[in-house]
Amino acid sequence: MSSDRHQDSDSYLNLTSDDPGELTDKVQQVRAELESLKQKQEEIEREKARLEELKRRQDSLDEGRSDMLDKLTRAMVVVQRETEESQKRVEQLAAIHHSFSQHLQQIESISPRSWSPQELPKELSRAISIVEDARADYTRSQAKLSVDTSSEDAPHSHHSGNEDFAEEERGFTYWVRTGFAFTLPLQIIVVLALLILVWSMTTSK
Repeated sequence: MSSDRHQDSDSYLNLTSDDPGELTDKVQQVRAELESLKQKQEEIEREKARLEELKRRQDSLDEGRSDMLDKLTRAMVVVQRETEESQKRVEQLAAIHHSFSQHLQQIESISPRSWSPQELPKELSRAISIVEDARADYTRSQAKLSVDTSSEDAPHSHHSGNEDFAEEERGFTYWVRTGFAFTLPLQIIVVLALLILVWSMTTSK
């Protein structure tokens, strides 16, 4: 086996002075092979860089896709819940608005001057009933509205002193209006009682 390697070495080193062209050809052949290997190495390195960039982008896509799938899924649940609550709130407000409109029409339709003496007791009872029904419905609805309003204002109500100050700022006019609202049914009853008294006095004459 060593003799074969020796023969191969001799084939490369057996350069006679009368064969310079063969040496030149071999040198050029080796240079061409080296250049070809260098180009292949550069191509391999470019392909490697391209594949690494693709892998990086693929990993980034997988990570971003997983993150957004998780966030959007949870956000959709929140949005759906908020939408349902908003729809319920709109329906509730629509029902309250419709109820208030009906009570308003009924109260505006009360006209004691148009009642005849014979109709007065009956119409008086009916009018009082209308006012009381409106007040009861208003109280129930106001409680619902106050709950929603207080829940919305909760983050801004951490300064109790401001609330006390606002309470004081309401002043006399506020309490007059409040007292008038609470005593409105009683006032109506008193007025109607006076009408009955006047009617009784008139008929007795």
